[in-house]
Amino acid sequence: MPAAPPPKTLSTRAAALVRRIGVPSAVLYAALLFDVIYTTQAALDDHGPPLVDFGLLPGIFAMVACGLWAQKRAAVAGVVGGGVLVLSTLFIHLLRIPPYSSVLPKVTITEVVAGVLMVYYVARRAQAGVAFCVIGFLVFSGLVAVFGRYAGVGEIDGGTGTQALLFGLLLLVGPLVPAIAARDRGPRAGPRTRLLRRVNELSMGQWPLMGLLAFALLFEFGYTYSNTARGFPILFCSILAAVIAVLSPRRPADALLGLAGVVLLSAVIMPFLQLRSFDYPVPGGIPATQIVAGMGVVVNLTRARGLSQSWARVAVLSSVVALGAILNSDARDGLQTDPQTLSLIAFAATLMLGISIAVGLMLRSRDSERTQAVQSAVSDAQTAERMALARELHDVVAHHVTGIVVQAQAARMMAEKRPEIAVEAMARIENAGVEALAAMRRLVRSMRGDAPAGMSEFSEQATTDLGADLRKLVKSANHGVPTSMHLDLPPDLPHEVGRSALRLVQESLTNVGKHAADATEAFVVAEVAGGELHLRVTDNGRATAHRPAGGSGGYGLVGMRERVALLKGRLTAGRGPDGGWRVEAWLPLAAGEGDE
Repeated sequence: MPAAPPPKTLSTRAAALVRRIGVPSAVLYAALLFDVIYTTQAALDDHGPPLVDFGLLPGIFAMVACGLWAQKRAAVAGVVGGGVLVLSTLFIHLLRIPPYSSVLPKVTITEVVAGVLMVYYVARRAQAGVAFCVIGFLVFSGLVAVFGRYAGVGEIDGGTGTQALLFGLLLLVGPLVPAIAARDRGPRAGPRTRLLRRVNELSMGQWPLMGLLAFALLFEFGYTYSNTARGFPILFCSILAAVIAVLSPRRPADALLGLAGVVLLSAVIMPFLQLRSFDYPVPGGIPATQIVAGMGVVVNLTRARGLSQSWARVAVLSSVVALGAILNSDARDGLQTDPQTLSLIAFAATLMLGISIAVGLMLRSRDSERTQAVQSAVSDAQTAERMALARELHDVVAHHVTGIVVQAQAARMMAEKRPEIAVEAMARIENAGVEALAAMRRLVRSMRGDAPAGMSEFSEQATTDLGADLRKLVKSANHGVPTSMHLDLPPDLPHEVGRSALRLVQESLTNVGKHAADATEAFVVAEVAGGELHLRVTDNGRATAHRPAGGSGGYGLVGMRERVALLKGRLTAGRGPDGGWRVEAWLPLAAGEGDE
């Protein structure tokens, strides 16, 4: 049985939502949610005029609309987005609305994310000249927003201005590099498309970690402003740690060692920068971004290799974290030596490590279940394919081959007495051989996938007129026994029911030719009654006293029962009251319509 689908948990629903709207739109909506919450709190607090902070929302929502619009009309959205930044800056200046700072001073996080998205889509989709002009206008609008919003609330100092230019350059180069790499350049677009697909798959698998890292880096950006250039080396280490964490699913063991080196470098240089927990976010002596990155890498490592193959590298990272706690967790200059504080830090670190390992093992178990489900589904599909092929080989090819054997036996017996009959039999043998070869070619064409689009497996051999196909089958007389029939069939017989019925009658007549000794006639009935197709094939032969020519594989009745079971019908086979063999089948017409 195929495995049951996994339950829809909150994480799977969130992943499905992100997959449906896209990672860029999800990040933009997350930034919008953050700004709405932050602006609402600022508007309702006791600082400054009440509700004045809500004046930021029109510009924020307009930038969200431009960011989403850029996914369809990049150049136009970029120009409109630059205009929105300029108009929003004038609006803020005239009404003296106090803007807050994010990555760029006095620019909200939603405006930053929307601007980055617009730069990316413009650089990727617009023509080179148009992209240069639009991105240049966006850069100009960003400078107007950064420096213009300081007017009326104070002058921007040199350090803040320098950092704004530096971070603005990073925000400009960041989306430009992947956008230019993803541009369609004719024959060279294939490898770039594959690279972009890999990046997208990696992002889809890591989006919760990327979101946590983004918020942690946002706070570190803010602390970097307050400490001028002293915090930049630590910020660089945190950015490097975030990149390693995002890329860790590809080589998790090496990523953990690389992250341990970055954390060690950050812990060693932090005392020389005179940064402590009171002026930089270093809970327990480790920057917040590096903590999140470490947890993410541990999750990916235990997910990929299990705990038994990961504990040594996890111990290395834990030792580096312990060293960072001793060097930098004390608010005073000097090492942390308080046993109570060290115990509290060790407890918190152990708790976070345990959570990371537990999440990794849970994901590993889920991956194993999914792999088993996929393998089971593939195995079931392969088994069904093999069974269908086996039935077709037995019912179609074996039918023609049986006719060849029967005609050859008759020709051999009559060759000396009546040579003209032997010549006629040789012609029938030739026709049966041609039909067998044609049937074999149809099977090969179906297996190779060369059937026309929209056709199911072996559907080329399926009947569209069961009555005509049954008459043709009986007329060919490959089974060597004169056969009469009674047909009462509607013109709109379901496709699958007709195909299975043809194969059942074909196999039954083949068995008559192989097993019914001294049979002189056979009779076929096919009629519809009570919402079912009733088939009956009988003969007046007796049980064969010798082994049939070519032997018997014993798969005829097995295949017939499988066909009937697929349509939820009934099949009986055995000796009739007059001593001959009798095969009857009842195939529900509704089941055939549903299957089709």
